[in-house]
Amino acid sequence: MRFLLILRRLLPLVLSALRDRRRWFFWGRPATRSDAFHEARARRLLAAIVELGPSFVKLGQLFAGRTDLLPDQYARQLNTLTDQVPPVPPEAIAATIAAELGRPPEQVFERFDPNPIAAGSLGQVHRASWKGKDVAVKVLRPGVRPLVAEDIKVAGRLARLLARWVPNIHTRAVVAIIEEFDRRIGDEMDFSSEAGNLRAVRANFAGNPRITIPAVIDELSGRDVLVLEFVAGTRIDSLDPTRRYGGLRVPDIVDRLLELYIQMMLVDGFFHADPHPGNVLVDDRGRIVLLDFGVVIQVSRERRKVLVDTVFAAIQNQAAGVVDGFYALGLVAPEADRPQIERLVNLLLDLAAQRTTTQQRIDLLTREIMRELYDWPIRLPSDLVYFARTSALIEGVGVRYDPEFNPIMSAGPTLWRMRNQLMASLAGTKAIQQLDWPTAVGYLLGRAAAKVADAGRWLSGWLDRTRTARPDSP
Repeated sequence: MRFLLILRRLLPLVLSALRDRRRWFFWGRPATRSDAFHEARARRLLAAIVELGPSFVKLGQLFAGRTDLLPDQYARQLNTLTDQVPPVPPEAIAATIAAELGRPPEQVFERFDPNPIAAGSLGQVHRASWKGKDVAVKVLRPGVRPLVAEDIKVAGRLARLLARWVPNIHTRAVVAIIEEFDRRIGDEMDFSSEAGNLRAVRANFAGNPRITIPAVIDELSGRDVLVLEFVAGTRIDSLDPTRRYGGLRVPDIVDRLLELYIQMMLVDGFFHADPHPGNVLVDDRGRIVLLDFGVVIQVSRERRKVLVDTVFAAIQNQAAGVVDGFYALGLVAPEADRPQIERLVNLLLDLAAQRTTTQQRIDLLTREIMRELYDWPIRLPSDLVYFARTSALIEGVGVRYDPEFNPIMSAGPTLWRMRNQLMASLAGTKAIQQLDWPTAVGYLLGRAAAKVADAGRWLSGWLDRTRTARPDSP
């Protein structure tokens, strides 16, 4: 019955998508599709995912970061899934707590709020008081494990069928995403594993005043219930641009967020891999608060070496080094035509160097690249999916407060400041030793000049507005 329900919800959407390329599935011209049609179908997809429940909500969140597979209208809709999950009834939550801790919540906690402060696809969070301290109580959704296991079987079967029916790099990528989801979802539904992740990341940032990660209350935490110290903060996408947080302006906080993720991904090799605005807060002291460590990714030193080399090649506008990195990272099929990939990389580097809005960059990508990219031998390995999701979060936050925010350009100065940490973490490899320091210094000076030019344009605009407001002024 579950298979039939999933088929009934998703098959019409899959068939509609196949007609985008062939009106009669295997022959004929592409069906005519307007932007309004895509928007309507994206909303239908979102509604189907929400109706199918936690497994598909979680999968949808993974696909939201795959702009190599999904057009922008669909990615935007799927990015709203964090706010689409209905809460579990209070009595079911109380039963789970009683089963885990041996007592109902009113006997464990001095105060327990039955109304959740957050409801996710796998669990939800309640505020409580324990031994005079505010705590956050995360509870697994009842019955979610067998439901997820069944859904993965069905989704995998349908994806493999689609890959056989329409074999290409994208349908194979869908199969790979579901297999990766299957490998990781078990740990995400085991809160004792999440507690271990929390402790590890807290240890990596011990003594760092720029970040805070809630401590685990060990005696109340287990497989289905996780109790943490309660840390208050404002969602990273809801900051007030007119105020300061611990003396920091919002652009400074975005830079701090970028620095923290660079440390996790490239220095520590162990990073928080479920970044959405509900999991990233800012407290009144300007500290970044990270929540929800159900998904963390370990990155080997060898993998980090290639990533660092590729990033610095991009900073220096060395297309050949970026292409080498793409092949080494598995972003390009081994049999791919190198000149074709070099053309793609040159287009991307030219785009990255321009100070444009996100929408302008999307328009340029669509016009210059995406129309051809469908059949290009580009793929996104499973671990890099999480890097892409993190980049999407940082760009989304940056653009919210600065329409021309460019994460690639912003990362350069941060990487320069952290170069000693990077080199120490990659000791014994050849990473960064090839860095052309004069080029990097020139790059940083260029960035500084751009900042000065931006300030000059802002001042000029302010003076023009002042003159307009006071026409009698000289």
